[in-house]
Amino acid sequence: MLTEQQVIEIAEKYVKKRSAKSKYDLVILDNEAIKKPYGIIFFYNTKKYNDTRNDDDNTLLGNAPFLLENKTGNIVVFGTSKSEEYYIQEYEAGRFTNILGLNSSLE
Repeated sequence: MLTEQQVIEIAEKYVKKRSAKSKYDLVILDNEAIKKPYGIIFFYNTKKYNDTRNDDDNTLLGNAPFLLENKTGNIVVFGTSKSEEYYIQEYEAGRFTNILGLNSSLE
């Protein structure tokens, strides 16, 4: 089982990789994570949006929240077409399995 700090570090690496690919300055949103017994759900956006929280700065598309499982270190990417509650319920019911293995998501 990973510690909370290890989970956060892996999540930061994942967002950093997405940032490099997209050429946007992406960060995990402050105070937006949802902690669950099985992991932490993270939300990310541009650094500018994180700093201002101004909707005019929320121009990023496709930045789906993701769960980092504390048992496996796997990243589960949720969707953007429904609420995060929907994806959480689907995951908890075992019906949502959009899992990126830890190694494949960070290489």
